[in-house]
Amino acid sequence: MAAIIRLDHVSVVVDDLAAAIAFFSALGMTLEGETTVEGSWVDRINGLESVNVDIVMMRPQMGTGGLS
Repeated sequence: MAAIIRLDHVSVVVDDLAAAIAFFSALGMTLEGETTVEGSWVDRINGLESVNVDIVMMRPQMGTGGLS
């Protein structure tokens, strides 16, 4: 089996953001930031209207990449 050499960005949609933060923190990732995104550009890239989403960015202990 091949190893992951690089991870640039992965988005995971969850119902319970606090539980997801706890889960990925337990895997050794650190919380880097939190924000809410909304507006016409978010609607356009998601193909939906009136999108309002709370997001967090988490980083692995080593290397680059992230999870939001």
